[in-house]
Amino acid sequence: MSGPAGQVSPPRAHHAVHYVNRTGWLRAAVLGANDGIVSTASLMAGIAASGAEAGSILLTGAAALVAGAMSMAAGEYVSVSAQSETERADLAKERKALAQQPQAEWEELRDIYVERGLSADLAGQVAHQLMAADALAAHARDELGISDLSRPRPVQAALASAAAFACGALPPVLAAALSPAGWAGGALVIVSLLCLVLLGYVGARLGGAKPARSVLRTFFWGLLAMAVTAGAGGLFGAAI
Repeated sequence: MSGPAGQVSPPRAHHAVHYVNRTGWLRAAVLGANDGIVSTASLMAGIAASGAEAGSILLTGAAALVAGAMSMAAGEYVSVSAQSETERADLAKERKALAQQPQAEWEELRDIYVERGLSADLAGQVAHQLMAADALAAHARDELGISDLSRPRPVQAALASAAAFACGALPPVLAAALSPAGWAGGALVIVSLLCLVLLGYVGARLGGAKPARSVLRTFFWGLLAMAVTAGAGGLFGAAI
């Protein structure tokens, strides 16, 4: 491309935004919010179907919100911490191998690049240069699949999961709290289903998927969970 006075302009940097870069946080956010909506609304629908009063329904929702958020935080922290410990153990093992068998580790990295399509000579040069810059980082990324972007962060994951769950659980609780007397059960179900439709649509748009399929999926499973739980609540309520 030519600029002023016939000068050649430098090529513009190409920064492509890929949907796969969002899969980590998008999955956690959608899972947490969906779980918050479905589990909280289902519990409240079950209590409402048992014939409980509005105060009991609202108390159930509040307890479900707090308990669910804490459960998500604890579960995410434990699971991500276990993943982090496994990765640290692998990195320690790789660091020891690099110190004791650098030639074997170079050959291992070279063979990885050969399998990806490079010639043996070029793969050897690439492996040599990357190991000269940061041998552990090169092996962590290309041999173990560990990078700074995918490095587990337990506290961050726990807080994000708890926040996502709470955001999902809040609408059915507010619907029950603000609805007229006798309408708490119906209001929370309608609001929850609308939130699930919105969540399915937004999640699909952010992930580059087809919104219709995502919306149908979240709506169907959310409705099924609420219907089954309400049926169980009605049966137990009649039996008590």
